[in-house]
Amino acid sequence: MALRLVSDFDLGKDVLPWLRAQRAALVAAGAGGGGPGVLENNYESLRVLNVERNGNIIYTYKDDKGNVFFGLYDYQTKQNEHLYTFEKDLQVVSCSVNRERTLLATSLVQAAKEGRRNELQPGSRCLTLLVEIHPINNVKVLKAVDSYIWVQFLYPHVESHPLPENHLLLISEEKYIEQLHIQVTREDGNRVVIKNSGHLPRERVAEDFVWAQWDMSEQRLYYIDLKKSRSVLKCIQFYADEHFSLMFEAPLDVSLSDSGFKLVNFGYDDLQDQEKLSKHPTLCVFTNHTGSLCVCYCPNFDSWEQITYSVLYFHKGHSKTFTATLGRVDPRVTKGITFLSLDYYVAVYLPGHFFHLLNIQHPDLICHSLFLTGNSEVIDMLPHSPLQSLSGPLVLDWCSGKLYRALLNQSYLLEFLWNTRLDCEKLALLHCVLSCGRDPRRLEAKIIQWISENISACHSFDLIQEFIIASSYWSIYPETSNMDKLLPYSSLLTWDTEIPGITLVTEEIPLPLMKVHSFKGYWEKLNSNLEYVKYSKPHLHYNNSVVRREWHSLISEEKKGKRRSTVYVRNILDNAIKVISNLEARNLEPRLTPLFQEEDNHQRLLMGLMVSELKDHLLRHLQGVEKKKIEQMVLDYVSKLLDLICQILEASWRKHNLHPWVLHFNRRASAAEFAVFHIMTRILEATNSLFLPLPPGFHTLHTILGVHCLPLHNLLHYIDNGVLLLTETAVTRLMKDLDNTEKNEKLTGQKICRLWDHPVSSNIISRNHVKRLLQNYNKQPRSSMMDKSSFSVEFLPLNYFIEILTDIESSNPALYAFEGHDNVDAKFVEEAALKHTTMLLGL
Repeated sequence: MALRLVSDFDLGKDVLPWLRAQRAALVAAGAGGGGPGVLENNYESLRVLNVERNGNIIYTYKDDKGNVFFGLYDYQTKQNEHLYTFEKDLQVVSCSVNRERTLLATSLVQAAKEGRRNELQPGSRCLTLLVEIHPINNVKVLKAVDSYIWVQFLYPHVESHPLPENHLLLISEEKYIEQLHIQVTREDGNRVVIKNSGHLPRERVAEDFVWAQWDMSEQRLYYIDLKKSRSVLKCIQFYADEHFSLMFEAPLDVSLSDSGFKLVNFGYDDLQDQEKLSKHPTLCVFTNHTGSLCVCYCPNFDSWEQITYSVLYFHKGHSKTFTATLGRVDPRVTKGITFLSLDYYVAVYLPGHFFHLLNIQHPDLICHSLFLTGNSEVIDMLPHSPLQSLSGPLVLDWCSGKLYRALLNQSYLLEFLWNTRLDCEKLALLHCVLSCGRDPRRLEAKIIQWISENISACHSFDLIQEFIIASSYWSIYPETSNMDKLLPYSSLLTWDTEIPGITLVTEEIPLPLMKVHSFKGYWEKLNSNLEYVKYSKPHLHYNNSVVRREWHSLISEEKKGKRRSTVYVRNILDNAIKVISNLEARNLEPRLTPLFQEEDNHQRLLMGLMVSELKDHLLRHLQGVEKKKIEQMVLDYVSKLLDLICQILEASWRKHNLHPWVLHFNRRASAAEFAVFHIMTRILEATNSLFLPLPPGFHTLHTILGVHCLPLHNLLHYIDNGVLLLTETAVTRLMKDLDNTEKNEKLTGQKICRLWDHPVSSNIISRNHVKRLLQNYNKQPRSSMMDKSSFSVEFLPLNYFIEILTDIESSNPALYAFEGHDNVDAKFVEEAALKHTTMLLGL
């Protein structure tokens, strides 16, 4: 299934066997009755109460006398521990244990049984207790009121040594939250007791709220209060030094005025008024380490034919409201909508009907999010019982008492990628799979295999282009924050195709108002995201437009004989050397394809320019990051681009079992060569529009395969349109190795020699011209006196040879004219010889 639920805890497997073993041991020891020894056989009342920040799980059940048993499962040691037994037949509302397991807070209500007397204090419905449990000692009544109370100890970021003071939140159904400060002391060596238990300092944290959510991992409290019928989301951050801060306020365009009171992640909520809860909209707040802040909201709906839900991307400054068509649904068997946090994604699903995987880092285009309807088997395999997202990947199934880590199922999504037919699903799945980040080399190989099988199957986007951009992005994204704003995530800028089964409306929303001025960690990243939304328009994503202009300028100057500063060009080429060295250091396996075996200065210039421009771009916008780290990130990024191109070509080469002899011209092209030539052409199309560099040797190999595979008129057309680029290595091979067939004569004579003005081609033209002249040459007696004034270079062998050629040409100009080249004569041969010699000597 699309979600992989990894079980971290199961009441039936991790607790129940221990309880039964405890019972068996007590029975064997003769403990027949009384206290915690009398345990029921079926444990039907066994349920999870709370999950603390350190992963410890608090659970409860009743024995056959109605006594309430509290136990704890240690997430680290996988051991169970009995915490406390309350010897009255009451029902637990809430429970929490401090980090040292010396204090237990709980709230209880009268068990719902007819004819039973009230076990609580007169006039009270809910009793909130604070118990010393190390060892079990005093019990302090914190509250005895007529409204429900929920309890939660704070777990600050500190070392493992005992804390002198504990902090406990009391959340009241009367819509206020208090914090109690509880000092403890040790007596008689190891006995922990509450200090000044008669007076525990307390302070109001929040009041007049209608909804609250606890983030146990980050120790944050989110709550919504109503100001003049307007919903305002607030967040309080609790710190280790006992103080707390209101971090932000954000107006919400959601209706909560008539929905009553709702708590999220404050433990088992079975005692909240279920009739009122059914009228309360579903609302969750999700954050992640990148500084994202999402509010997921689903209002009550009367019709089951369609469902509407919204996601407010505060870190992006807009919201999206989705409407999913359900068709025929039986409301008696359909549970409510579920929101789950999955790192870079939020999952929204209605069990058995639809599954929506929302990209929260890049939510602008709907095609980057995956929407699957009930017709897909992916939906049918999702759990039908409601799951509660606790914090990060942790989700709890309250009904079964199972705690999971929810992860994207990379293998299943890959399999689904192979089978889906819709372009929007292919695109979303490609990005989703790459974001998983597990074993990237193996993952890239599988995606490349899929691309090679589906190279022409996508019409809405370029598969190779999207893969190269997305994979390069994810290879460097985790290294530092703000990369999502600075590097391209996708090759697409817009998406106009309708997604079957869903529609959406996008709206701008007011940004949260930050209430503090000094930020660290998550808050620093969130504030950076908000600042970016405020001030950074248009987007800062890197593109190669500057590189394109500079590269064309350098090539144009080279053709005109102009030269830039030697230092400037050398620095650019040095960048290219660093990229290739970085790439080769990461890839130790020998290459099958003949790449990186020639200079190809044009591609090296492009490579070096991209390094220089991207480095300047990141240095401008990445504040506080070391220059060396940025330089290495840039080298890694450009190396990754080239490596992915090499991987695609290597995979195609290996698949078709090509060998080095494909570079020889004395054989006909095979179907395998046609296939590789096709994939190389598609790679070229993908990189050209983005102006990305190619590995040196790519154009040479592409041209040679083109000569093998294409008829002459197609070959000339490809050359005319710049699909096949004539590199020095390719032309040299063609001019030297092609035989004198009519096709080859037309290719070399009519096309290459005219287009490619270079000492090598001039040298080859000269040799052919000399060969024509000397074919029927009969040596005649000659005078040894030469007119030196007619020669620009005093090199007697060359001077003598040029004089002979001049005589032959003058004897019959029409016969010895070089076909297709009116300017080829003895003077041309002399100049070509000198240029070629200069090139060989590196002068």
